[in-house]
Parts: sequence; C-alpha cells; structure tokens
Amino acid sequence: MPATPAFPRPFGLLLAASAAVALPAAARADDTVDGYLARIAALNHAGPQLNAVIAVNPEAQAAAAAAKTMAGPLAGKAILIKDNIETAEPLATTAGSLALAGNVTRRDAPLVARLRGAGVVILGKTNLSEWANIRSSFSSSGWSGVGGQTRNPFATDRSPCGSSSGSGAGVAAGMAWAAIGTETDGSVTCPASMNGLVGLKPTVGLVSRTHIVPISHSQDTAGPMTTSVHDAALLLTAMAGSDPADPATAQADRRKTDYVAALAGASLKGVRLGVLRKAVGDDAKVRALFDRALADLARAGAELVDIDEETDPAMGRDEQAVLMYELRVDLGAYLAGLPVTVPVRPAPVRTLADAIAFDRAHADAEMRWFRQDQFETAERTTDLAAYTKARANSLRLAGKDGIDRMLAAHHVALLIAPTAGPAWPIDLVTGDHGLQLGAGSLPAIAGYPHLTVPMGAVEGLPVGLSFIGTAWDDAAVLKAGAAYEAARTAPLAKPTFEPWRERPAQ
Repeated sequence: MPATPAFPRPFGLLLAASAAVALPAAARADDTVDGYLARIAALNHAGPQLNAVIAVNPEAQAAAAAAKTMAGPLAGKAILIKDNIETAEPLATTAGSLALAGNVTRRDAPLVARLRGAGVVILGKTNLSEWANIRSSFSSSGWSGVGGQTRNPFATDRSPCGSSSGSGAGVAAGMAWAAIGTETDGSVTCPASMNGLVGLKPTVGLVSRTHIVPISHSQDTAGPMTTSVHDAALLLTAMAGSDPADPATAQADRRKTDYVAALAGASLKGVRLGVLRKAVGDDAKVRALFDRALADLARAGAELVDIDEETDPAMGRDEQAVLMYELRVDLGAYLAGLPVTVPVRPAPVRTLADAIAFDRAHADAEMRWFRQDQFETAERTTDLAAYTKARANSLRLAGKDGIDRMLAAHHVALLIAPTAGPAWPIDLVTGDHGLQLGAGSLPAIAGYPHLTVPMGAVEGLPVGLSFIGTAWDDAAVLKAGAAYEAARTAPLAKPTFEPWRERPAQ
C-alpha cells in the first residue's frame, strides 16, 4: 500500500488545534460575524475541540459589511453550510472525504444563492459523517477523514448524530445563528434532535439539490437547523423554489409560501394528531418525556389519537436497494460533472469506483475506523428492473400505504413521535449504537416533510419531538411545531462542553 500523503486541510482560514482559548464574556453574547468567529476559535479546534466547523470563510467579514446595506429579516444573519453543499467562496466542498480535498468549484448551489440574495452571510462549512454516512454500515456519526470526529456540545464524549453533525453541533454551540444540513434518511432531524435544535427536512422537491454531493435523487433534500421554528421558517422561505436543473423542484414555485406568515396565530386547538405508539421505543425516560409533551399538546387544545401500527420491514429493505442503486448513478453524475479546472487531489475522482480506489490507496487516513462496504455494494448494484420495483414498493409503503393511509384512516392532520433517543457514547471502534425509536424513515422514503422540535432532555441529553405530514405540508408541520414550542413545559438542557457525567437526579 502506498504511503498516505500529507493532505492540506481545505480551510479558508486555518484554525489550528491548540491549547484552550478563553472566550471573552462579551463575545459569548455577540451575534456578529466577529462574535461567531471568536466562538469558533474558542470551541472548535481549541477548548472542547468540537470539530463542528472544517472551513471558515475568509470573506465572511466583507460579506457582513455588504449585508449592512441590505434589507429584510435575513440580512446579516450568519450561517454555516454543511460541507457537501457547494458555495462560491474559495473553499473546498469535500463531503468529508480526502478524495475531494481540492474540490474548490467556486459555484453557489442554488439554495445558497437564494440565501445569499436575502443577505445571509456564509461563515463557513461544517463537518459531517463522511459521504453523508453512506460509505460504511458501521460508521461513527460525525466522523470524516477531513474533519475528524464532531462532538456533541451537551456531552463531548457523546455522538452529535449524523450526517449533518457539524451543522447541529455548530449551532448548538453558538458558532452561528443557524446552519443548513442535508438529509436522505434522518441526517437533519437526528442531529437536530440530539443537539437540542429545530430541524426541518422539507418535502423533497421544495429545495433545489443542484451542486450538492448526492446520495439519492429520490430522497435527498437540504433543510434548515435553527434554535426556533420561526428561524427555520425564515430560512425555508428564502431557500424554497424551482430550479430548472433539478426536475424534482418543478412544482416548488407553485407550492412554496411565506412560511413565516403561515405561523401567524399558530394554534393546536382542535388539531388532531396521530400518536405513533410503535415509534416511542422501550426506554422509560424517553417515554416519560414524550408523555409530558403529549400532555402539553393536549393542554394546548390538540386532540391526540393513538395509532398502534408496525412498519412493514419491506420498506427499509427496499429503501436500501434504492439507495445503493442511486448512489452509484447520482454520485457518479455529480463527480463527472465537476468543472475540469477543479484541482481534485491527488488525482481526479470522477466515479464511485474512483472513490473506492482512493480509499483503498489511502486506507491509513480513510479506513482506520471503518471500511466501505456500502460503497462496494453500490458499485455492484446495477439491476435496473430490481431497483425500479424496490423504489415503487418502498415509496408505496412509506407514502400512499403509510403516512397518507394513516392520516386518512384516523382522520388526523399530522403524525407525531419522539425523533430519536438521547445521544449515545462515541465509539470509533464499533460504531453507532443508540436506542431504536422514531419514525423518520417514513417521511424520508416518502419524500414528505418532517420537523423536529426540542421536547426536553434525558439526563442532560436533548431529545426532539417529530411532526410528520404529507407532501407539501411544510407550512402545517411548522405551524404545529411553533404552537408546541409555545406550549412546551419541559426545561431544555444547555451545552456543558464537557464529557457526560452522572448528575444529580432532576
């Protein structure tokens, strides 16, 4: 095996790992670009070393100055962008892989261009589970060859969940006003839940996917990760819209709305919510927290309807077949379409096979902790007829015969469940091993909206509440989430920036 080369980190402004940096008291309350940069310097590669941000925009301060001349609710708001989404700054878009360490395209993804046009300032790029957590079946969420292991601000020895791990940890740590993540199945909602944030996976096709490193055109979407439902609605309003280069967005201009205006008078009075009892799991503390959320919802006027149904295991089986087929095709198309001037090091990576070969040649850097079984399976998954059948079946089970059937049969507007369990300990040796609960795969496979809102914490570790609707119900899930946010009685945890330890019973 050839020796692993020393890869330069693709930082715009290098933040060297060093001794802990004291964060001035004034900076902790400073929501300017300079204030966020101070927090990144103090918390990211110094202090608790959260590894949430892998590239800082060297043009951020100039962009902030320019934003002062703009009007609108997003003018000057500083956000972080997951590093599988291209931006026009002189930063690489790596998807966390050293294979794309030189992928400096200088292109804005259309969603970034929309945000920039609204006055948003791009602070930098966030770490993620490498290749959006599709390389290996045994990965540690939040680890990438480029950025190392992202850590949860609420307990630095516990997982931030993935794949939008850096986006979640960065906002929770106060390194930005908000962030953009991406989801194929759980990659916005899980890290939002475990980092105490609001996270929205929109209807697939509401937000453009152009110039985003893909997994699956059937399920991929970008979404906002914020500290309030209002802020998520602000970002979605700016991000949503049709893109001629992304056929899935053909209806977006007709379907989108002002999601902030839609929050006006947010109320749960008389709203029937389907409680997915099989998605609650067996953990007593999660159940108790969920019961408290149900009581809050009921006091706010919601009518709760129990739904005690199992998910057909064929849905997940066929989803996996779809993702393996589409990964080879969609990632290959993205890599092949990179500008010829992009100096990808050490040699152009233009296909999934190239990425596999790169990892084998640089196994010391890329595959110390886990391999690439899913990449290798995807490269072998070429049966178009089997893929077509699997996609039709998984879509039916999640959508028409899943969410849509339950909404109609039980006469409910939305479905609710815990989003995920509390963060599990980081384990690079054996990978992720958290509680099995939640219903995120249903809206992920169906392409329907899924909102998570903080509902409290278990032993200081955040847990979210999911609101799930049918296609284009994004305004409805946001409105319900805002009403719950106002009615919530459970206290929310605060980041400790320390390893988890046993605390006095609450």
